[in-house]
Amino acid sequence: MIKASKRSHGVSYAIRDVVLPAKELEKKGIEVLHLNIGDPNKYDFDTPQHMKDALYEAANEGHNGYSPSEGYLELRSAIVERERGRNNVTYNPENICITTGVTESLQILLNSSLDPGDELLIPGPTYPQYGLITRFNDAEPIAYRCIEEEGWQPDVEHIRKRISNRTKGIVIINPNNPTGALYSKKVIKEIIDIAGEYNIPVISDEIYDDITFDGEQHATATLAKDVPIITFNGFSKVYLVPGWRMGYVMFHHSGELDRIEEAFMRIARSRLCANSVCQRACIQALKGPQDHIEKMNRKLRERRDFSYKRLNEIEGISTAKPGGAFYIFPKIEAMNKGIWKDDKEFVLDLLHEEHVLVVHGSGFSSIYGKGHFRVVILPQMETLERAFDNIESFMKKRLKEN
Repeated sequence: MIKASKRSHGVSYAIRDVVLPAKELEKKGIEVLHLNIGDPNKYDFDTPQHMKDALYEAANEGHNGYSPSEGYLELRSAIVERERGRNNVTYNPENICITTGVTESLQILLNSSLDPGDELLIPGPTYPQYGLITRFNDAEPIAYRCIEEEGWQPDVEHIRKRISNRTKGIVIINPNNPTGALYSKKVIKEIIDIAGEYNIPVISDEIYDDITFDGEQHATATLAKDVPIITFNGFSKVYLVPGWRMGYVMFHHSGELDRIEEAFMRIARSRLCANSVCQRACIQALKGPQDHIEKMNRKLRERRDFSYKRLNEIEGISTAKPGGAFYIFPKIEAMNKGIWKDDKEFVLDLLHEEHVLVVHGSGFSSIYGKGHFRVVILPQMETLERAFDNIESFMKKRLKEN
């Protein structure tokens, strides 16, 4: 009988894995308050109407076959215009590839650039796919510290210490998932300088770039002069279409990444193409009205402020204030009392006792995420209030027992 591959045994995805026990509760008729998944459309956010109309029109106009493997030229050209206008960075459409979400961009890039034994520097904590896909390529994800006391800004000197002769890239995620950190221009420049010093490219994940609360997001390629930058972005979050699976990668360099870019495009051709009708609709996303972004950020800022205040009021919990995206990453201060063996047990106990679903921090980094949990701030205020009241009740009961 065929067996599962050894490579598959190490695959786990904390964000979705915690959903399984929640579903068991829901089968019993128990309401679960979901604060676990970064999907705005699960809450009170909706795709802009002109994008829905464009999707319908694209299908009726016959865009139902394969697109070019790298994506429609019209969409890549619209991305070029966005980058020129928003970030003052000039791209050629040939340096852009449309992918099935940012996850596919990451998969193809690491498949085309990592050999067994290579290393990739990733933030600690970080979005789980960076570690998962790196390991799937028999390479090693090396976490660098982000400083909780400084709003989870990257520890630049720790990045320097983690570089070896096997390092193939430095990843930054800005704004960050899971912490919501919005990186300062100073920190980004310092990371770019280190990358240039060691002749290493920077991989910059900017999927949440227009979701900010207290300042602007600085695109990495804007700040780089002669350091090659590979940027991931997409439509899932800012344009409220996570289910469309529309992402893209942009290569910004002066020839240093030619071989990697060529390898990327070869693999992209082998997987045929990204969704054709969604690509057509995304052209209109970039060219059409953008007013939904301000409305979305206004709602999220209110929910961020409430979540930050309310979580810090709970005994045994503390949290830094996120500057962007739609996550907050509280610390379980009571963990050192020995009440729970780890943060996953905390999360499962919270689920079963108070029916609030969050994600354990160690799922984002076994070193720098442990003793924390991730909350999405997407739900309406009423849901957030109920959830935080339940967390407070849970903490009071457990602290009293111990």
